[in-house]
Amino acid sequence: MKGKESPTGPVPVKIERDQGIATLTIQNPPFNVLTSAVVDALADATVALSEDPSVRCIILTGSGDRAFSSGANIKEMAGMSLDEARRYSAKGQALTNLIERSPVPVIAAVRGFCLGGGCEISLACDFIVASEDAVFAQPEINIGVLPGWGGSRRLTRAIGVARARHWILTGEKVPAEVAMRDGLVDRVVPSGKVLDEARSLARVLASKGATAVAAAKYAVNYASDATRLLGLEYERDLWGVLFQTEDQKEGMRAFLEKREPHFSDRTGWAAQRERSPWKEQYGAYEEAKKEMGVDSNGHSPNLVPFFEIWQRTSRELMNSMLDVSLSTATSYQELVERAWSAATATYRIPTRQP
Repeated sequence: MKGKESPTGPVPVKIERDQGIATLTIQNPPFNVLTSAVVDALADATVALSEDPSVRCIILTGSGDRAFSSGANIKEMAGMSLDEARRYSAKGQALTNLIERSPVPVIAAVRGFCLGGGCEISLACDFIVASEDAVFAQPEINIGVLPGWGGSRRLTRAIGVARARHWILTGEKVPAEVAMRDGLVDRVVPSGKVLDEARSLARVLASKGATAVAAAKYAVNYASDATRLLGLEYERDLWGVLFQTEDQKEGMRAFLEKREPHFSDRTGWAAQRERSPWKEQYGAYEEAKKEMGVDSNGHSPNLVPFFEIWQRTSRELMNSMLDVSLSTATSYQELVERAWSAATATYRIPTRQP
């Protein structure tokens, strides 16, 4: 069903209110693709509802039963430059930050596909209620990129390093029951009951003290990952760099042409890594090879002093960590605020009064 027409065209997001519970519905059928217009509308609606003192809980869902959202618009992204890609990533991160930082609890009611940017939006919500036929995935690797709207950070926080690594590096689709077992989904219900279950949970949340709910939400977010905003800039940098690669162009072109991609090998990797955001990590890898005495053939003839090397390296690493902690203790809040301001520059930050 098409969104209601406005003077400027279809309305990409519908807002419904019922006794303190607001429902946001993405209206871009059949798969609720997250075009720039949809992202802007979601951000505007999130800010408006977060600042409305009558709203006690938000439900976010997709129109129809085929998809919560199948992700961002590949056509919009395919030809982006590095700077355009970073701005696009910043925009998506700003939206997910707004959802996560809203003082109002947000429930994702998911039916059908919840992929890519759609999955990243659901990750920013406080609860996910999913239908039995819901499917989750971070499939960006299949088109030559990685999650760029906070997914690498939030998914790892939600389900742990091992499972997040599997989701992101394979791009596999994950059924709702498995997503719940992994710790992402709060509950799985029959398809026709998703919104009813989300509303039932919303009524429970709306019955609590609004100020206490907001404080509890912030406390849990801080306890789970106090530095979560600082990791988003690195994700954004990596996202932008990948738009300079042939694999990104081939992956997105193959997707639009509905064929299998033919990715390249690591030709040019040595030159690429020198100007990439991960160069320090790769440098650490090279340094580790030297300390272990690994030669160009991958052999390590110096295994005898391994324990001594390990002890020295561990001490140096610990001392370095202590130095960093001491040197940044007084400016940590400044770093957090700077990262947050950069990620949310596109939108206003909610300043809702309790």
